[in-house]
Amino acid sequence: QVQLTESGGGLVQAGGSLRLSCAASGRTFSNYAMGWFRQAPGKEREFVAAFTWSGGSTYYADSVKGRFTLSRDNAKNTVYLQMNSLKPEDTAAYYCAARSYGKPYFNTAGYGYWGQGTQVTVSS
Repeated sequence: QVQLTESGGGLVQAGGSLRLSCAASGRTFSNYAMGWFRQAPGKEREFVAAFTWSGGSTYYADSVKGRFTLSRDNAKNTVYLQMNSLKPEDTAAYYCAARSYGKPYFNTAGYGYWGQGTQVTVSS
């Protein structure tokens, strides 16, 4: 079991920045590859960003590429999502998740553990 806790959401104006954090506890952090998803009201949960299984590379959705950056601090069992140049369409609840080896990074079904989510609201 791994427990995930997100923080860092809030209200920001368009063009602003936020950094989301996801702290993991329980089983060894390195046993999982981490990802971020988001869900806007009335929409399905969608992929945002994820580490490869090795942690040496990252994947990003086209909609956030060049604006969002994924990073991690293994000593703190924490991953971060730095979000710059935010747009109103980035408004959503953001969730971090952990997937086991061999699971697809882009699909919610690949992730066995989820945080409770943190709300990001971008005003125009």
